[in-house]
Order: sequence, then C-alpha cells, then structure tokens
Amino acid sequence: MDPPSLALVLQAALSQNPEERKAAEESLNQFQYTPQHLVRLLQIVVNGNLDLAVRQVASINFKNFVAKNWSPNEPGESPKISTSDKDIVRENILTFITQVPPLLRVQLGECLKNHNSSRLSRAVAGLLHWIKCNLQMQDEQIYGALFCLVHVVHPPVEVADLIKLICKIFWSSIYKIMGMVKVKKWAVHILNRLFTRFGDTKIQKPECKAFAQMFQKNYAGKILECHLHLLNIICTGGYLPDRVINLILQYLSSRSSFKEQYVSIIAATLDILLFDIIFPLMCFNDNDQTLWDEDPHEYVRKGYDIIEDLYSPRTAAMDFVSELVRKRGKGNLQKFIQFIVEIFRRYDEAAPDFKPYRQKDGALLAIGALCDKLKQTDPYKSELERMLVQHVFPEFNSHLGHLRAKAAWVAGQYAHINFSDKNNFRRALHSVVAGLRDPELPVRVDSVFALRTFVEACKDLNEIRPILPQLLDEFFKLMNEVENEDLVFTLETIVDKFGEEMAPYAIGLCQNLAAAFWRCIDSSEADDEGDDPGALAAVGCLRAISTILESVSRLPHLFVQIEPTLLPIMKRMLTTDGQDVFEEVLEIVSYMTFFSPTISLEMWSLWPLIMEALGDWAIDFFEILIVFFVCCRYSCSIRQLHIRGTSHFLTCKQPDYQQSLWNTLSLIMSDRNIEDGDIESAPKLIEVVFQNCKGQVDQWVEPYLRLTIDRLKRAEKPYLKCLLIKVIADALYYNPSLTLGTLQKLGVATDVFNLWFQMLQQVKKSGKHVNFKREHDKKICCLGLTSLMALPADQLPGEAMARICKAALELLVLYKNQVAESQKKDDGNDDEMDGFQTDEEDDDEDDSDKEMGDDTEEGDEADSTKLQKLAAQARAFQPDESDEDSDDEYTDDDEEEVESPIDSVDPFIFFVETVQVVQVSDPARFQTLMQSLDFHYQALASGIAQHAEQRKAEIEKEKLDKASAAS
Repeated sequence: MDPPSLALVLQAALSQNPEERKAAEESLNQFQYTPQHLVRLLQIVVNGNLDLAVRQVASINFKNFVAKNWSPNEPGESPKISTSDKDIVRENILTFITQVPPLLRVQLGECLKNHNSSRLSRAVAGLLHWIKCNLQMQDEQIYGALFCLVHVVHPPVEVADLIKLICKIFWSSIYKIMGMVKVKKWAVHILNRLFTRFGDTKIQKPECKAFAQMFQKNYAGKILECHLHLLNIICTGGYLPDRVINLILQYLSSRSSFKEQYVSIIAATLDILLFDIIFPLMCFNDNDQTLWDEDPHEYVRKGYDIIEDLYSPRTAAMDFVSELVRKRGKGNLQKFIQFIVEIFRRYDEAAPDFKPYRQKDGALLAIGALCDKLKQTDPYKSELERMLVQHVFPEFNSHLGHLRAKAAWVAGQYAHINFSDKNNFRRALHSVVAGLRDPELPVRVDSVFALRTFVEACKDLNEIRPILPQLLDEFFKLMNEVENEDLVFTLETIVDKFGEEMAPYAIGLCQNLAAAFWRCIDSSEADDEGDDPGALAAVGCLRAISTILESVSRLPHLFVQIEPTLLPIMKRMLTTDGQDVFEEVLEIVSYMTFFSPTISLEMWSLWPLIMEALGDWAIDFFEILIVFFVCCRYSCSIRQLHIRGTSHFLTCKQPDYQQSLWNTLSLIMSDRNIEDGDIESAPKLIEVVFQNCKGQVDQWVEPYLRLTIDRLKRAEKPYLKCLLIKVIADALYYNPSLTLGTLQKLGVATDVFNLWFQMLQQVKKSGKHVNFKREHDKKICCLGLTSLMALPADQLPGEAMARICKAALELLVLYKNQVAESQKKDDGNDDEMDGFQTDEEDDDEDDSDKEMGDDTEEGDEADSTKLQKLAAQARAFQPDESDEDSDDEYTDDDEEEVESPIDSVDPFIFFVETVQVVQVSDPARFQTLMQSLDFHYQALASGIAQHAEQRKAEIEKEKLDKASAAS
C-alpha cells in the first residue's frame, strides 16, 4: 500500500462510524507484513503536510509494530520485518526524533526502548555514537541527543565514556543563562535518572557496582553542586523553569539521606537553601493571585491535580522540607519551626497594611505539610492546639481568600488531634462548614477537603446532624460548579458516617450524583488529551452512589424510586463506553438487584449487555458477575418473586438468558489460554443454576457436565478441582438419576467418583484434610452423595452404595465438627477477614499442600470493599481469595443474612430420611447396606441419626421463635 493510500486508511481509523473504523483496522492488519509497510508508516509520521491526527495514528501503529515484531518472539521464528526496512528505520529514526512535534516524538522515543530491549547491537552502537556527536552540536541537536539518551538504558560499560561528556554539556548549559530551556530540562532529567540508577551503591547488581562507585565518587557531588548553582539563579532574580526547579528539588530530596554529600555540600548552604529558595517557593505569589482572580476553576484544578504535582516547584519544595526533617530532623526541624514562628510573630505585630500576608500563607502551608512529623514530636505535639487557635483560626475571617482557604486546609490536617478544649474542635468545624458558603470558589473547595477529616474525627455527630440538610445543599451547588473527586470523597464520608440517617436524602443524593457523573463524562469526552480530572471525579460519583445504596440497604422501597435515575448510567456504562468504570457500575448493579424488593424487566435488560462485555473485552471482570447472578437468583427466590426473577430467567427467550449464560461459561471454561485461577467463578455460576432451578433445567445437565468434565481433566489447581467436583455434586442433588446416567454415557463415572473419593481422603501429615475445606463444600458433597443413595438398585449396585454411604458419613462428621467449632468463635474476631476462619494451621505440609501454596487465589473477589460485602452475603458462593498455603478455612458466619435454596436443607436430616426411604422401599437392600458397615461406621450412623433428631428439634424451635417475633 503506497503512502497516500495508507494515509487514507489511517484517516478512516479515526472515523466515528464503527463500521468504517473496523474496516480500516482490518485493512491495516491485512497489509502490516507487506514490504515497506513500516517505512511508509514512518514517512507519514514525518510528513508535515498531513493532518496531525493521522500522523499520530501512524506513530502509534509504528511504535506498536516495532515493539511486537522487531525481533522474532520464538527461537527459529522467521523475521517479520525485512533487513532493508530495519536499515532504513535505523538510519532515519534518530534524525526524525528531533524534527517531529512532541506528540509524535514520544511515540518514536518509545521505539528506542524497544531497540534496546531487543539487543540490536548495530542500533545500540549507532545510537551511542549519534548521541555523542549531537551532544557537541548546537542547542537543537543537544536537545535531540538528550531526549534520545533519556529513553534508553544501556549497560553502564557502554555509556561510561558518555558520562563525562554529558556532565560537561550540562555544566556548560547551566552557566549559559540564555541557553535553551529544553536543554536544561533534559540535562537535569537525565542526571536525575543516572542518580536514581547508580546513586546508591548498596542496591546495585554486581555487574553495576564498580560503575556506581565511580559515579558516586566522581560525579554525584559535582551534579549536586551544579544543581545548587542553578537554584541560586532564583535568589538573584533570574528565571528558572518550573519543571527544572521541580527536578532539582527532587534530586536534593533524594540526596538528604547521603551523609557525606549532605554534610559537605548541602549542609553548608542549608540556611540559604531553606529560607531564601525553598520557603519563597511555598508562598502565595503573583502567578497564584492572577490565576485566582482570572480563572478560579483552573486554580482549583491545578491545586488538586496529581499530575500538576509532578511538575510543581511548590510541591517539590514541600517534599524537600518533609524529607529533610524526616531523614535529618535533628536540629533542622527546630531551625525550620523557629523560622515559621518568627513569621507568625512578625505577621501578628505588623499593621494591617504591612502584614506579610503571602509569607503567612507559606508558613501555614509548611505547618500543614509537616503535620505528621509535628504530631509525633516533642515539644511540638503538645502545642498544636494552641498553634491552631492563635495562628490558624483567625485567618478564617481574613479579607484575603487565599488565607481563608489555607486556614481551612491546615485545620483539616489537624482535625484528628486530641483537642483539650472541645469548643476549639467545634469552632474549627463550624468555620470549615461556613467556608462552604464562601464567595471564593477555591475557599469552598478547600473547605470541603477539610470537612472530610472533621467528619471522620467527629465523635459526636450532633455537631453535624442539625446542619446536615444545609450541608448537602452546599455540596450540590459546589458539584454543579466544579468537577473534583475530593468533593465526592467528602460526600462518601458523610454518607458512611450517618448510615441509614441518609435515607431522607438518598434519592436527591443519587439524582445529584448522577447529574454530576454525566457532566464529568461529557467533560472527559471533550478533553482530547484524556487527562481531564472529570474522569476521576466520575469514578468518585459512582463510588458515592454505591455508598448511598449500601447505607439504605435495609429500606428496599427506596431502590424502586432510585432505579430510574441510575438505569441510564448502567445501560451506557456496561458497553465499551464504560470500560474505565465497569467495575463501579457492576457494583451498583449488584446493589440494585440484591436489595430491591423486585427485579424489574429494565434491570434484567442489563443482562445481555454484561454478557456481551464478558464475551468481548471484560473478561477480567468475570468474577464480579457471580455477585450479580447470585443476587438475581437469591433476592427473587427467597421472597417468592419467581415471576420477576427465576421464572423470568427460565422462561424468557428474547433474550434467552439460559443460552447466553451457557455461551459465556462455555467460552470461558473451554478456553485453554485461561488459567485455572481465572475461571473459578464459572463453576460457581453453574452451581447457582442447579441449586436455584431444581427440576427446571434438565436440558442443561448434560451440556454443563460435559463442560465441567472437560475442564476437570485439564485442571491443575486443587481449588478448581474442588469447585468442579462440587458442580457434579450439585447436579446429583438436582437430579441423581439424570446426572449418573449422563456420567455413564460420557464414560467417566468411575473416574469421577474415584477422583472425588481420593480428594475426600487426601490429608496432610498433620491429619488435616486438604480439599473441600469450607462448611459449604462439605455440605454440597454430602447432599450429592446422599442423593445417589436414593437411586434404585439397578442404577446403584450395593458395593457402590456402601462406598458412598461411608464417604457421606465421614463427611457429615467433619461437617458437624466444623459447624460446632465455628459456633464457638466470636463473630467479632472474624470481621476483618470477611467470613474466613483459620481452621487448619500447619506448617508441615506434604507435596499436595505445596502445590496448593503455589497459587494465591487472586481475582476471586472484586477490589471494591463494598462488593466484597455483597459477595460475602451471597451465601455459599463467596470466592476463595486466601493464600492456600495458609490453610485458612471458611465459615458462613458473615453470610447468614441471605439464604440459598440449600440452606433449608439440613444434611443430617436429609441423610437419615434418605436411608429411611431405602429401608421402607427395599428392606433387603437396606439390610445388606447395614451388614456392609463395620462397627466404626455403624457407630457413626447411629450418632448421625441422633444428631438429626436433635436438629429437627432445633429447627422447629427456630420456626416458633421466628413466628413469635413476627407476631
């Protein structure tokens, strides 16, 4: 494809029309390995006559193609880029890097990293020679050389001869005040990177240690001196770019832990550095005032943007002071605090027209930045309350907005200290709340930030409760003005603190948060560079909505009223538009399906969207699906809402939920590229189908068993094997005759049961069992095995029945003991473990135990804490996220709020009644079974029968107690 045609295809790849865009992508894939394709992409990148967007697409394709195909991935694999194409790229890429715009330069720079990682000796040698030559040229060439150098990291022996030259150029550039700003920036950036890699000889690999020692001895000190010389430009009124100042202060912060150079170089000029350079950077300045007056929204954005912090001299100055007092606190902390105290004194004594307002602002910033150190250090920690009252609280009423804002921020930093006079805490809290109504936007935002810590620290909510409605009103007004995730964090804190008291405001909160979410999304989509803070704020809005839903979870009627507000968000964000917030949206879906009194058809309409996403791009979120599905099943079945829930799942054909679930599960479980730990939700979902749709999904028994058996043959992780065996147990409980017949039809019945019994008997050296460790695991196995015993003799021979009966008896005893042990546990001891308990602690493991220990069960549970709570409530299906090496055992203590269909089935009663049916229907068979049991198993059977009678009495009492409580 010639360059003009290729440019047209790249232009089409930017199309808003999905079909046109897909066709362009297919065309690019089709021609990517044709001769000259890589060269033509590079030609388009450097063609200044083409649209920049097209050139950017070309640069990204170029970078990705080089990364993937420059070197063969496997031994013996033929090259995918011709030698001639590689030569053209090598000969031109370095020159082009200095010519293209920064947006494209970044992509080409990434290619140098890939050159380096692929060990192209010709490219490396040429690159180093080119850099060395260009370092001695004019400013543009120097800049290009420095840019390339910062993108490659070669073995030190290859760049050792460049170090002296680099330092020479750097020293030359810093003395040339009129030199290129970019040259200074990249010079400092490179030297910082050199120090990061070679500055500490203690952490070097053996092959780098000698070079690091040489660097430390000959260059680190000189670099530090040059950095300090650069900073002196500020003292004399000269100009130094913010990024250069930031990089230099980063370097100085990292040097404060090195004693020799600290004492010999930094300490000698520390007073000048601290008081004449660092502190002025912390003070409010002319640029701040201009931005405050002309664009307060931008002032707020810069103040709360973590990306801005990476380039901010003020942030770097704060970090330097913090690192200095942390690593070199002795003497330096006292010196700096005395300096701050002197500023406070001069400010208090000066007349209003002569007060050093901006220095006071810097002093307050310093006090706030050092709060963690001051809270822990004598004699300062005992003086903090007095400091706040004397020097911070008065600024709440300052005529200058920036001091009011700073007072709110500092007060928030110290909200958690132990106030000896509670009136001082109350005064600060009310002042911060008043700041929410300040005429200046930055003051309002800083007040919101401070309010969060005051709410967290507030021990008496009556301080806030009377003003809660007004507080929420101010929040909504502010959310309409600014997209700031800290606003949402504070709102989350309030909702979490007040819990169900938020019920009267829940609908309004969700409506306002939904409106704020859409504004954030619109803002984020309008931002071409993709770094708009609206994206972060959008995530915060969704998290806050989840917090609200959790706070009113005991008031299901509210969910019906909230649903119309949230449905548009869920519908759109469960598509590719919501890839960045998919987990947060699934969390909301889970709350809506779990706590709502009904599951509406509108909520069911989300199912196809979720399935489509999981089958396409959202496979990493597969684990979260179990919460949604279990919630749908449980919340309907236990409330007798079969028409709206389980019945709808079973009968609806447009869409066909059963078929779509099968499609997704079969796709995932049959994929040989998906590891065991990533499919554990699949067998759990099959369990849900069999348990909740008993007698109604016979047509799915064979397909799901085929799928399960196929994966069981390939499973390596013991935990996955347990899950797959449990699917078979669930199927046996669902329909023992159909399931056993299917296993025999597939020719795997004997193998499956042999594996099952082998896993049941597998123990460690300590005697503890390896598999089926949860109460639920044992119960499912009991129900499945016991169900087999009800089959007639022509389906279950006597020998097989005896073997099954013995296994079931042993399981019932283990289950009984584990339940009894769990009941002895203090529920509070398990709170932090979300339903886990340590039942089997044994450091002496056999080989099978070590195999289990190889895999920490990651990804079993959603990252969100609230989603974990939902998963915990999904009784009997809580994912195992423990390190199997720890032998943690699960209990269902935290899961009893929600019932599953098998919860009402007592395994002891079920076993005894099944045996009684055999006794009545076939006495001879029963007699044969009893004779096959030795004294040990007969004793177990007698004990189980007695326990079953006891359980009947307990269950009857529980029913009476519930009826009494209800009346």
